[in-house]
Amino acid sequence: MGLILVDPQVATMNTASGFNLRAATTTDIPGLVETINAAFAVETFLEGTRTNLEHLSAAIEVGSFLLMEDASGRLLGSVYTEVRGPRGYMGMLSVAPEHQGSGLGRTLIEAAEAHLRQQGCEVVDITVLNLRPELPPLYGRFGYVRTGIEAFARPDAIKPGVECHCIVMTKTL
Repeated sequence: MGLILVDPQVATMNTASGFNLRAATTTDIPGLVETINAAFAVETFLEGTRTNLEHLSAAIEVGSFLLMEDASGRLLGSVYTEVRGPRGYMGMLSVAPEHQGSGLGRTLIEAAEAHLRQQGCEVVDITVLNLRPELPPLYGRFGYVRTGIEAFARPDAIKPGVECHCIVMTKTL
């Protein structure tokens, strides 16, 4: 789709599908928590929810959330981006359950990659949990390749007796 965010910190843009794409502010955090947790509800191996106000409040201080909204301003999806020098990080790609499979995830991935490219990133890293075997092939279709593994940042969030780690995947921008 070739999405370009001229200044993702302040810009709002309309996508070809009529949705608005913009950077989140701290006032968006409660809605983000709700949408992300709904999108990740399939992760039944977690104790509790995927994220919370505290986690997202800390994340938005370091990186940016890009939001996809409908014409009425209803949050449909989001993705987190973080610049780490020449490397970018993309995570928490979330689409509201009723809109999954509609192409919004692709639009959010393209927007996140464009944002990171504009910030000078040459590559983007993502992590997916090994307990979500459907995700590596999905991201593989977008050009991401497995480059390693790392510990899950919140091991206390995993139900007892469940082994979980992150698969690191990378794409050159």
